[in-house]
Amino acid sequence: MREVTDETFVDEVLRSELPVVVDFFAPWCKPCERIEPLLRELAEEWRGRVGFTRLNIEESLGTPGRLGVLSIPTVILFAGGEERARVVGAQPRSRYVEAFSSWL
Repeated sequence: MREVTDETFVDEVLRSELPVVVDFFAPWCKPCERIEPLLRELAEEWRGRVGFTRLNIEESLGTPGRLGVLSIPTVILFAGGEERARVVGAQPRSRYVEAFSSWL
């Protein structure tokens, strides 16, 4: 998964031709660590249909603030420049599949 920043978010996420899942995380966040392998699995399974990125909220504060990301992990799917689905907290794999599969 690529990392995006406040500076690259618009080009790499909002202007992407494919839907893009963004994992908002921090290096110290244990629940974030728990879902990372799950998101990497989905990125591999859905390669070519959905992009997967990560945004470190400690290094890029503007984007999470604009999007109302109040806790981490928060995982948001964007399509056509708009937020389409959001999953907050460490959830089971099935919850991410349910939230994002309609955008494949």
